[in-house]
Amino acid sequence: MTDVDALDFAIVVYREDDQWEAEMLPVALTSDLRGLIHALRQTPSMGTTIGLVAVGDDFFVALRIFGEEVGIFLSDITASWDWPLAQQVLEYLDVPVPEEEELDSVLPAGDLSIFADLGLDEMELGALSGDLDLLPDEVLSSIAARLGFSQPFERAVDAALG
Repeated sequence: MTDVDALDFAIVVYREDDQWEAEMLPVALTSDLRGLIHALRQTPSMGTTIGLVAVGDDFFVALRIFGEEVGIFLSDITASWDWPLAQQVLEYLDVPVPEEEELDSVLPAGDLSIFADLGLDEMELGALSGDLDLLPDEVLSSIAARLGFSQPFERAVDAALG
């Protein structure tokens, strides 16, 4: 299940001239955490840089780079059974990959407060990531709207998905 799907995308969001900007990143970064972090660090930003990655219908990853600090949130640890990026996130977080018999529900991992200072608290992020009626791209769109960069995010997604 490591094939790159048409619904896979990686978007970088950053502040420039006091406005949010968003750009697509190479789709190959949807399976390469180290490359994704490197790409986010290369983005010129007035402060924080955010990475939002959707992988198919299965899960999303949110990253936030501020200086040397890297915050990461994975929407569903069970994605690590099938997807390299989810496995890499759990390794980065030093969270063991669960056995398939151990879990039967969606369980996030990482920094639930990754966007708390921007207006999206832990409870809301947890609720969004656990909403099984929403696809990963829809959750990321909701996050972008809540954080105030919906328009640049949607433009970048449209460019990524063609």
